[in-house]
Amino acid sequence: VLELLRGVQRGSEDRKRSLSHLRWALQNKETQQKFVRLDGSIRTLIGLFTSSLADMQMEAARCLHELSHSSDPAVAEACLPVTSYLLTYLSGQSVEFTELCLYTLGNLVVESEAVRKQLLPQGIIPVLASCIQSPHEAVLEGLGYVLSQLLQAKEAPTEIIPLVLDSVLPQHMLRLVCSGLKAGIGAAVEFAWCLHYIICSHTANAALLSLGALPALTSLLLDLASEIPQDAPEGLELLVCPVLRCLSNLLAEETGCEDQIQDERLLIALFLILQCFLQQHPFIVQECLWLLNNLTADEPFFCSALLSLDLLPALLQLLPCSQMASVLVLTVLCNIAEKGPAYCQQLHQQPALPLLLPTLTLPNPEVVGQCLELLHLLFLHWPEAAADFVRQGGHQALEQHQSTPELQERARALLNMVGQPLGASAFSPCHATLSAFS
Repeated sequence: VLELLRGVQRGSEDRKRSLSHLRWALQNKETQQKFVRLDGSIRTLIGLFTSSLADMQMEAARCLHELSHSSDPAVAEACLPVTSYLLTYLSGQSVEFTELCLYTLGNLVVESEAVRKQLLPQGIIPVLASCIQSPHEAVLEGLGYVLSQLLQAKEAPTEIIPLVLDSVLPQHMLRLVCSGLKAGIGAAVEFAWCLHYIICSHTANAALLSLGALPALTSLLLDLASEIPQDAPEGLELLVCPVLRCLSNLLAEETGCEDQIQDERLLIALFLILQCFLQQHPFIVQECLWLLNNLTADEPFFCSALLSLDLLPALLQLLPCSQMASVLVLTVLCNIAEKGPAYCQQLHQQPALPLLLPTLTLPNPEVVGQCLELLHLLFLHWPEAAADFVRQGGHQALEQHQSTPELQERARALLNMVGQPLGASAFSPCHATLSAFS
């Protein structure tokens, strides 16, 4: 490493070769640590990085990029003197060079709070805001990467997100996300995650809603679902995931938002996405169900639409997918049943009870508990369901839970209800909106 550094410092004819060899050597973790401890190492790289020789400048940028991959905060902090130059060169003419500077910045801010603390007063947010109108997809994707790393920092809610909200970044991020595949899926994915991190901070939702985030993201989801019957582009699930989370979290945090997106096509889009990704990307199922829960939690519009569009059979088919999917499907059904007798009558008419009976025999108390809550709502609002439940042998399924500590009280209450179908019990329905994963 020392020889390579000396070769670079000497300025000999083979300097570029030494720099190239150094770049390859810096892919090694131990080499990175040794290099930054050598006297004048970073200063030498900065000298070449800021030189007028384009080939030397690019090679030095690649060396700095390799250093930025280090998970050692000491290496990131050794690169502190280069941060101001990285920001300056974001306005350069070379797309490749700008992209390299962006990813180097993004890598550095992940590992070091000291780097983030230095970049904020240096004006990283205004500089990034000036880059977001770049016509180059590679630059936009790199910019999204830097922003997503900044927005995940522990100090983001108090120190970074307010600066972002005061810039033009949110409206342009929303525009680029909603342009979906047209702007390039990589850039759209990065900016969708940026919006997600902003929403999860709970400080920016009013600003995003005022920009029309809910109808815009809903429209994007409809567009993405329309791509599915054709040849869905590779990586589509990577964009669908954060878009679903953004919508779920906006609905969880704000009341009355459902009025902005009362569109039955949203439910059809959700079930198309579920059908498309169920086998290869089952994590998308969970995301769709989080959103479906938040749509149906308070607003009867989507409960009615789910029934009128005959989507209940498709929802019930998701019960065996996973433990979390079972809980969420049952929670959505509770949301529907909670709306009253007419809804419970329709749930009873659609053969839901035969599918609920096997659920009661599962060894998972959380799933069984949610199933008991659904049965309570059905029996309370539509007593005919209780009689039907007994005829199908549900009484025995309830009796087996009388000895389970966390379930016995609810099981006994239901046994009383099926004995006296018009009676009431002390259940407390749980149908609140749920924040998606942050």
